[in-house]
Amino acid sequence: MRIALIHALRHSPPAIEAAFARLWPQPTLMNLLDDSLSADLARDGVLTSAMFDRFLVLSRYAVGTGADGILFTCSAFGPCIDAVAREFPKIPVLKPNEAMIEEAEGAGRRIGLLATFAGTLRTMPEEFPAGTTVVTKLAEGALAALDAGDVAAHDRLAAEAARDLADCDAIALGQFSLARAASLVEQATGKRVLTTPDSAVLKLKSLLN
Repeated sequence: MRIALIHALRHSPPAIEAAFARLWPQPTLMNLLDDSLSADLARDGVLTSAMFDRFLVLSRYAVGTGADGILFTCSAFGPCIDAVAREFPKIPVLKPNEAMIEEAEGAGRRIGLLATFAGTLRTMPEEFPAGTTVVTKLAEGALAALDAGDVAAHDRLAAEAARDLADCDAIALGQFSLARAASLVEQATGKRVLTTPDSAVLKLKSLLN
């Protein structure tokens, strides 16, 4: 079995590969990375028609290699991923946060959403079910720290930002790369912390087995 992992941030592959290794090591993983996707979205501020086309091109390539399922790890591109799912209805096409959001439904009605990429906070709240209050928070500087290789600063800045979400029922981490800071966020807030990689792997496993 082959799973295609499509990334818009270069920090995402290690987190999802580690989750597969722990929870479902049998599939063959293929990684497709285009980190200009996130840079172009940050520049444009909106999902353009060209961005939709790029997602379809990447997905067609993945399916052409024989992928049995596609998991996107880029949380700011929900509508583009919906377009891919419509084109390939016979295989699982998962948004990065889809499984985590399903978990969040049982965690309370007020969910904190912490992200390191601002684009995530423009698109991801719409993915939560009606009746859920989503309180957003950007961990300023955390992604830049990760880009510079300072993982300790990334985790610290994430935990500090999460304190503003301490009045929520649970806190969802909006990037795969944020999963590494989950324990610090939990310590800083005392709240249940939901991460994307493990939830996504377990959902894919249930769909494909």
